[in-house]
Amino acid sequence: MPGLTAPSDYAEEPPRHPALKINSKEPFNAEPHRSALVASYITPVDFFYKRNHGPIPKVDDLARYSVSITGLVNKTIQLPMADIWALPKYSVTATLQEEQGGPYTASIPLKQAADPDADVLLAYEMNGELTDILNQGFFTQKDYKMFPPSVDWDNINWSTRRPQMDFPVQSAICTLEDVDVIKEGKARISGYALSGGGRGIERVDISVDGGKTWVEARRYQKNNVPYVSDGPESDKWAWVLFEATLDIPPNAEIVAKAVDSSANVQPEKVEDIWNLRGILNTSWHRIKIQNSSCVGRSKI
Repeated sequence: MPGLTAPSDYAEEPPRHPALKINSKEPFNAEPHRSALVASYITPVDFFYKRNHGPIPKVDDLARYSVSITGLVNKTIQLPMADIWALPKYSVTATLQEEQGGPYTASIPLKQAADPDADVLLAYEMNGELTDILNQGFFTQKDYKMFPPSVDWDNINWSTRRPQMDFPVQSAICTLEDVDVIKEGKARISGYALSGGGRGIERVDISVDGGKTWVEARRYQKNNVPYVSDGPESDKWAWVLFEATLDIPPNAEIVAKAVDSSANVQPEKVEDIWNLRGILNTSWHRIKIQNSSCVGRSKI
């Protein structure tokens, strides 16, 4: 694949939507506000998060690129883009997340890559390569691993644990800030829930009293298509949106928790799932509410 090294090989930054929250300008990294995430099931391109580790390459002639498949194969294959474009296309609706960090590389087991139910895709902009060893990058070897509470930074042995290849069930409320002010009365609570491994969302529960009592929220993905957690019409790799209209008491604490199709439930507290790296904190999302009728100031 042609190298991209000279300054002229990089494109000028494209225009960005002014509503994005900019976390870094060079390299450019930004994300939408939570409320924009639930405005539509498919996130518009303008509001999709922008995650870069360096300048954006300038690709004038994509046809000159190719993908090499080497390693544990009987015959090395060089696929020009014309051959790749001619292959049948398969679309997958999926939820993507990324965290802050340095250059990122990772690998998946061959068994997963060859599983027809796993829906593994090779994107046009990426190079694929097979290998007989796990990726040796920093994030795979010394970052995304979970350890028991007995392990600390003095006795950690990274080689004793496998990297995290999946993520547990989680949910987030998007129509309210973590601390918010709203009027007493009814309010629409909306957000998203998702689980790893292609597991669907069986239920989302909402509480307005900190988890003492619960109401089941309505779940949905596509318009006019009933959502079923393991249904053939449901997108198993994508998030599930939820909503509920509830009476909000004074000084409410609104909580959301999701249950996936394998009956996995979000844990109540981060203490229940604490680990050294602090990864996969999927504990209940809590929103503190102050009613507008109780908020004000006076002059004495």
